[in-house]
Amino acid sequence: MALERRLRDYGLQSERLLWPTKGPGIFETEVADLEEKLMLTTLEKAVAWAQAKSMWPDTFGLACCAIEMMAIVSPRYDIARFGMEAFRSSPRQADLLIVSGRVAHKMAAPLRQIYDQMLEPKWAIAMGACASSGGMFNNYAVLQGVDKVVAVDIHVPGCPPRPEALMEGIIRLHEKVQAGIPPAYEIRGVAS
Repeated sequence: MALERRLRDYGLQSERLLWPTKGPGIFETEVADLEEKLMLTTLEKAVAWAQAKSMWPDTFGLACCAIEMMAIVSPRYDIARFGMEAFRSSPRQADLLIVSGRVAHKMAAPLRQIYDQMLEPKWAIAMGACASSGGMFNNYAVLQGVDKVVAVDIHVPGCPPRPEALMEGIIRLHEKVQAGIPPAYEIRGVAS
């Protein structure tokens, strides 16, 4: 769902615009339709589109989910159609961190270091049950969710999730970016 600006967001103070349950007026609907038909856009929409279509992922594969993550670059799933064919091994060249697999407490500091070295704006996907919540490893050695260390934008469920599930998570992340929703670290207020 796109975060569209209404006329009242531009400072117009009429009674119709300030009515909280009132939907957009006919004029607003016609302007939106015209904008779509003539392919007019704003700078914010263009930047969000460019950010979503040119993400460079950094892989942080730790367990069985990493094999499923590697499969998305194969011809069957073809992540290149989303502009993401270049998996980066350097965090300074990446803006999307895909954490796949269980994260031991020993790996929390290196994970945070990699996240801190990434470009801004940056996003993170927790792939699989282990990265999202510790999975079946409810013990002292495994971190119970990678969101305790880094700000996670998308959680991909499964043990291990299929490559299609990761592709779905990437598509959902693209939708968030194009809608103008800020990255999770900005929402949480975490210093990058």
